[in-house]
Amino acid sequence: MTKQRVVIGNVQPQVDSGRFPIKRVVGETVTVEADIFADSHDSISALLHYRFEAQGAPWKQVSMELVSNDRWQASFKVAELGSYLYTVEAWIDPFKTWRHGLRKKLDAGQDVAVDLLIGSDLIMKTFERASERDRKQLMEFAEFLRTDNDPVVKVKLALDEDLAQLLYRYPNRELITRLDKELPVTVERARARFSSWYEMFPRSYGKEGRHGTFKDCEEVLPELARMGFDVVYFPPIHPIGITKRKGKNNSLEATPDDCGSPWAIGSEDGGHKATHPELGTLEDFRALVEVARELGIEIALDLAFQCSPDHPYVTEHPEWFRHRPDGTVQYAENPPKKYEDILPFEFENSGARELWLELKSVFEFWIEQGVTIFRVDNPHTKPFAFWEWLIPELRKEHPEVILLSEAFTRPKIMYRLGKLGFSQSYTYFAWRNTKWELSKYFRELTQSEVKEFFRSNAWPNTPDILTEYVQTGGRPAFVIRLILAATLSANYGIYGPAFEMCEVQPREPGSEEYLNSEKYELKSWDVSKAESFRDLIARVNRIRNNSPALQLDHTLQFHPVDNEQLICYSKRSADGSDLIIVVVNLDPHHTHSGWVEFPLKEFGIPADTPYQVHDLLSEERYLWTGHRNYLELNPHVMPAHIFRIRRKVRSEHDFEYYL
Repeated sequence: MTKQRVVIGNVQPQVDSGRFPIKRVVGETVTVEADIFADSHDSISALLHYRFEAQGAPWKQVSMELVSNDRWQASFKVAELGSYLYTVEAWIDPFKTWRHGLRKKLDAGQDVAVDLLIGSDLIMKTFERASERDRKQLMEFAEFLRTDNDPVVKVKLALDEDLAQLLYRYPNRELITRLDKELPVTVERARARFSSWYEMFPRSYGKEGRHGTFKDCEEVLPELARMGFDVVYFPPIHPIGITKRKGKNNSLEATPDDCGSPWAIGSEDGGHKATHPELGTLEDFRALVEVARELGIEIALDLAFQCSPDHPYVTEHPEWFRHRPDGTVQYAENPPKKYEDILPFEFENSGARELWLELKSVFEFWIEQGVTIFRVDNPHTKPFAFWEWLIPELRKEHPEVILLSEAFTRPKIMYRLGKLGFSQSYTYFAWRNTKWELSKYFRELTQSEVKEFFRSNAWPNTPDILTEYVQTGGRPAFVIRLILAATLSANYGIYGPAFEMCEVQPREPGSEEYLNSEKYELKSWDVSKAESFRDLIARVNRIRNNSPALQLDHTLQFHPVDNEQLICYSKRSADGSDLIIVVVNLDPHHTHSGWVEFPLKEFGIPADTPYQVHDLLSEERYLWTGHRNYLELNPHVMPAHIFRIRRKVRSEHDFEYYL
């Protein structure tokens, strides 16, 4: 017959009933809630247990507190990279029940002499479970409650909090209900939560039209650091195949001068563990990584698990590819599109184990070269089981690794990849243009259960994405999308020079492909031209880097505006000290105005007290009062405000200022 009368249910957070870990970064808090209740009126005690999932790491515990309606809560901080576990246990607490009844009788003026004897008995029942050090103190407490001492003193002792905490340490294990599972947490470094990415093709940074090198890229890095980017992402840097090489604008016929697509990986010069000869040597690459690190930048590499027909794997391991009945190797295709310069791996083959191990070794090779951030190309076209095996295996030795999933596919597949361990993911942000679309989508990402396993990385453009919005909206559209990406999402990125230069020419009407795409040819970008707005990009990044509120996602909150072309939202830092409000005109063509409303009480601002809004973009300051205020935004001047709210405080010298 069970003595476990307590029910524990609806424990949050957890992902798919604990099948997958929730995500945190070092220093963040895990707040755990659970429904905990029992039959009758007996009192309950509950504990949150947690530990770092390393060999021999002990369990730690923290008391859970009743919030309301049988909902209990407790928190713990994660301090190390790696994995944590947590669980919940609760029990009927006889001593807490007794104390509760004693207080009620005292409040009613009733005699409690017998109740004090009952309390003494309860203390002695704990005696056998206590440590040698605590037994003496328990005996003294129990005997004192049985003596003829002053009743007032005995009651004071019975309600003493030190006594309660002493007994709390020794619950009757037969009464304890423990959650039937231990829930996992994956803890990553802070850059998994907050990062600013700049994508560039190294081969386009040569002088006078020649092929760029890693050395050339070193010269670019100081300016990117000035602009506030902390991740510089390179498309594949490996040798590029010759067979079926694509020409300019994805032409099927390449000339001898065409450099091909970097995603057609592999030639006689090597494969995934080699660098393209014209870019430089591995030693050159390691030097570049070190220069970047000194500037506060990390180099991120694109890992695309596919091969050109010339990749050494094709002849060394033919079993890793799918062969058609005519004897040819199956190339990649998405009808009507054909990618004849790319051969996908066949993951379900006789050599699958060797293939999986080899691909893991590709990650490990580049980690040895100093790379710990990877953008993974098309992970949704590889088996889920592969990623579920690979990512934990990789992080056993390299918990610092950050993986960005490039999977523009169906939401459930994107979410599954997040659950499997990808640190960040591309999103549908590029195609969410209206207030309704943006608010609905980002509420889903930041306010639903999705926030526990999926971190957005918002990109307004990529080498594959030139949206109609920016094609038709001109420079204001680029500024609007920059500010939205950089403030709605703590992680964001731009395909750099094309974005800076407001590149808008599609390959053909209705296409999102760039004309003369850098994917297929060398480009020469003159970012000194008037079209470039890199100084504004730098200002936005400085605002992000100086605003703890913008380095989080889960505090995002949308606010009413009486104009559908204006969107307003806020973010707060974890301690509430930094409050940022963003208002953006979504129309790149016309000026719009409206009245915005803020929840002042929630912000900690009295309704009748003036507060200052400091526009971090223009450095202008306005004094507002009340929850409803008017503003107007001209997209051709500046289509957005990024306000820091400064509250009035009084100094120790008795003068008022805005903090």
